[in-house]
Amino acid sequence: MATMPSMDLMLERVEALLSRHEALQRAHAQLQEQVTTLTQERDSLQSRLTAARARVDALIERLPKTFDQDE
Repeated sequence: MATMPSMDLMLERVEALLSRHEALQRAHAQLQEQVTTLTQERDSLQSRLTAARARVDALIERLPKTFDQDE
């Protein structure tokens, strides 16, 4: 009978580890979703920034050349 408490304790520990493992798997899945979402948001912002830079460059090109660089 000395092994029963030891077996019960081991069973409790295994169940606790399984429970923790499941919780970590859920947390990992949530973090993966966040990474995907943030990556998409970053890509969208980079695209918008590139478009804005192109518009600013086009506007700069349209500005009159009032200052002669030789003077």
